[in-house]
Amino acid sequence: MPIFFQHVVSESTRLGIWKIEETEAFFRGNVPQHRDVTHPHKRLQHLAGRFLLQFLFPDFPYGLVRIADTRKPYLPGDQYHFSISHCGDYAAAIVSRDHRVGIDIEIPVDKIARIAHKFLSGDEQIRFGEASHRELTRLWSAKESVFKWYGNGGVDFREMIRVDRIHQADQTLEGVFTPTQARLAIHYRDLEHLVLTWVVTEK
Repeated sequence: MPIFFQHVVSESTRLGIWKIEETEAFFRGNVPQHRDVTHPHKRLQHLAGRFLLQFLFPDFPYGLVRIADTRKPYLPGDQYHFSISHCGDYAAAIVSRDHRVGIDIEIPVDKIARIAHKFLSGDEQIRFGEASHRELTRLWSAKESVFKWYGNGGVDFREMIRVDRIHQADQTLEGVFTPTQARLAIHYRDLEHLVLTWVVTEK
């Protein structure tokens, strides 16, 4: 069973990363496809993400999943809150019965340094100016997790999601979502060739 990473955040919230080694036929036998995905690998990622939802919570009703106009998947009635991310041969998901959540996974690459100015504010570029490509990937991933946590689209990563500091001892980034001034603890894990981040807040 290719569960690459699993973490119990709380009694009501769980997350995991699935390494995709199965065929499309395997996933199609277990989960429905909720939207038309033409690219074969992206379709495999899509199906693996849906499969992981029920791996984390066996009673997750993924047959009821709907897609909002912002492309965020959701369950009518909010029986569960969830977020999915894909990267390479991996799919990640976080599921919660009673908390708002967002998750992201990334593979660190050198070229992120060339585009850091597109997602870091001027202050952040000064604050994290000596960051490695893995650390910059972590910052990008953290903002992606906040974007998914918010779920309504229309987010300027530079101006609306700010990271103030990194707490290595407890593997969190401290930040703020400026439209609501919500203070956020963005959790992270460095996992071999992957960076994982997630956000969990009260609804």
